[in-house]
Amino acid sequence: MFRLTEYMHQLVEPTPVRKRGKGPVKPVVIWNLTRRCNLKCRHCYTVSADVEFPGELSHEQAMETLEDLGQFCVPALILSGGEPLDRKDLFAIASRARQLVRMLALSTNGTKIHGETADRVAEIGFDYVGISIDGIGATNDWFRGVEGAFADALRGVRECKKRGIKVGLRFTLTEGNHQHLPDLLKLCDDEGVDKFYLSHLVYAGRGDKNRSEDAEHLRTRRALDLLLERAWAAASGGRPLDIVTGNNDADAGYFLNWVRENFDAEKEAHVRSHLAAWGGNSSGLGVANIDNLGRVHPDTYWSDYTVGNVKQTPFSELWTGGDKMLELLRTRPRPLKGRCGACALRDVCGGNTRIRALQLTGDPWAEDPACYLSNEEIGVSDAAERLQVTPFRGKSHDPAHRFY
Repeated sequence: MFRLTEYMHQLVEPTPVRKRGKGPVKPVVIWNLTRRCNLKCRHCYTVSADVEFPGELSHEQAMETLEDLGQFCVPALILSGGEPLDRKDLFAIASRARQLVRMLALSTNGTKIHGETADRVAEIGFDYVGISIDGIGATNDWFRGVEGAFADALRGVRECKKRGIKVGLRFTLTEGNHQHLPDLLKLCDDEGVDKFYLSHLVYAGRGDKNRSEDAEHLRTRRALDLLLERAWAAASGGRPLDIVTGNNDADAGYFLNWVRENFDAEKEAHVRSHLAAWGGNSSGLGVANIDNLGRVHPDTYWSDYTVGNVKQTPFSELWTGGDKMLELLRTRPRPLKGRCGACALRDVCGGNTRIRALQLTGDPWAEDPACYLSNEEIGVSDAAERLQVTPFRGKSHDPAHRFY
């Protein structure tokens, strides 16, 4: 996740670069508690549906996993789905999680947050509730597969605000909805939304099947221009809005180039030092995923690669157990190829989102096809043309064959 607003503030109120402590980095854990969901989103990375999925963690298994996460001192826990509110013991899990972790968030489609459910969400004391909206009105309903989903999600936003809950909108940018970005930012201002998260499409789940809808590079750049304008307005004294982006760490490089064009070399160097300390993509390092069946992945989109299962082994042991893929993802610099390997900004973006390269080539270290920066912008020779790839369609999940 690229915290645009946080780094934008470095231009106004510079702070010292934070250094990572010794020992393993404790990850933010995104926990998909269930695959059940009342919507049918076109870009759903878990391919959720409104049915029972066999093999999901029992209440006892979930609570044992929660205790382990607390003892492991993960810095943040995001309860997600499917639709997490469709899990019957969600509030029991959340209540205990509130006692164990410093930061607790709920990732939801928002359609069920009203009445008693909204009261329960408020009582838990979530630090943040993220609600997904993929356009205004009928566009959102088409993407989410259910008529009325926009109205219900907006009701959820208002119910959260009414109860003093910090709430954010999450928007996945595609060719079919990019034109709604200005209206969604206006919606944030009109409704007093605290945070806006722009997610770039990741080729996983239904998002892989619908990859043709991924926003073209020019549209992505225009979207970032709009976010930069809004973030700078907030940082320099305008109406506050916390803006973050996810799943395309080239955003950090684009921001750095914007700083270079608009500020002096000293500010550019300061911002770059902060971005390099962050290091870009955190899959397998600063972020982890537990899916509904208890399988642990480097992040939510790496469903084809499993480190292990919390039903058999505690998360803390799996995360520190010397898994080869995790070790490679934690390597700096990573063993990148193509434009990513030659990129002068790889210390800033960390090689971007590896799962896209994997889905298109079968090689997680190939260049990320969603990098929208030019060769000139990343300091690569014009001779280094973009890799032309054929989508990988094999079924083998053998790590020795596919990854190393």
